[in-house]
Amino acid sequence: MSSTLDNRHIIAIGTSSGGVDALRKVVGDLPPDLPASVFVVLHIGENSQLPQILESVGPLPAAHAESREPIENGRIYVAPPDKHLLLHDSHVLLRRGPRENMARPAIDPLFRSAVCSFGAKTIGVVLTGGLSDGTGGLQAIKSGGGMAVVQDPATAVAPNMPQSALRHASVDHCVPLESIGSLLGRLAAEPAGASLPVPVNVQLEAAIAAQEHGAMMDEDKLGNPTGFVCPDCRGPLWEVSEGALPRFRCRVGHAFTGDAILAAQAEEVERSLWSLLNAHQQRAEITRRLAKREAEGSRQPYAQRLHQRARECEEDAEVVRRMLHGREGETAENA
Repeated sequence: MSSTLDNRHIIAIGTSSGGVDALRKVVGDLPPDLPASVFVVLHIGENSQLPQILESVGPLPAAHAESREPIENGRIYVAPPDKHLLLHDSHVLLRRGPRENMARPAIDPLFRSAVCSFGAKTIGVVLTGGLSDGTGGLQAIKSGGGMAVVQDPATAVAPNMPQSALRHASVDHCVPLESIGSLLGRLAAEPAGASLPVPVNVQLEAAIAAQEHGAMMDEDKLGNPTGFVCPDCRGPLWEVSEGALPRFRCRVGHAFTGDAILAAQAEEVERSLWSLLNAHQQRAEITRRLAKREAEGSRQPYAQRLHQRARECEEDAEVVRRMLHGREGETAENA
């Protein structure tokens, strides 16, 4: 491992929905003499003021991470927009690798890279969020001898991520949000246990995120071909064997947990339905205009056939509209 320190000095935190307020609480409770570096991934858009927010509420300096900068204790490194935050030996890497669970930055790549370089000295933390990003990464951290901390779902704005981690990973601590900052301060000062050999599939997936394995020539090391296609690139998907948590990865590296791929496919279906509705409506309008021209030219039989075709297009459009309305109701029930 890259560090000579014996304590757990790498704290990797992942969060999504409700994450800003959760991070404010956690960071605000960290001790000023924290003997560890903190790395944060929050699912974000094109802009982020998160470093300024975190620095304003806690004792530690925070900034967007920069590629190749050294890792130092007592600092908070925040993943910038559209870049995976990764660790490699004693420095930070930023990579625009394939999205995972429809996100970049994503949590799992950070967790995997941390355990590949720091083993048992890594503490992975999953906070509030939807779907299940972070679960596979926590499993990777545990496989290398690291420690897993999860926010009590009862205290999470969006409990899905903590619940998934509790179901599928061997979690060391599940505590309310208000207890996590002080817990991390204590854990970081404790001696780390023995690091375990990091599984080959974890190393391979870490290399994919770092864009060090772009051709995906060793897909069979990750799992079995499924016959499904990637929602991002339409390439073939492999099912990654990782306990009871179903995960999928394509040839170029896009990765999904089971709930994430269902969400991605649902978005694809909705886009297709809106496109189909638009096509039926346009066909109906064009056919009506053609019918009007035929009627003006005293070609009534053909005009009537066109009017009938326009009504059929409108009926088809109404079928699609009802399908979309039903999906809206289903989305509201699942929210």
